[in-house]
Amino acid sequence: MLKFIKHNMETIIGIEIFPLISFIIFFSFFVGLIIYVIALSKRHVADMSAMPLQSEESTTSTPKNDL
Repeated sequence: MLKFIKHNMETIIGIEIFPLISFIIFFSFFVGLIIYVIALSKRHVADMSAMPLQSEESTTSTPKNDL
């Protein structure tokens, strides 16, 4: 089974660039994610982490309409 796949892959011209492209996309995504996490303000992270603990009334600024 692997011989058939290997033979087909060897006949495609320029296929050796695809693993490099996929590695660059994978690596740059995680580097970008790390930069984003480091750049987040500590205040924003603290506010977001406290959100599930806040009551419904303190998180909304407008009253709810019960229709």
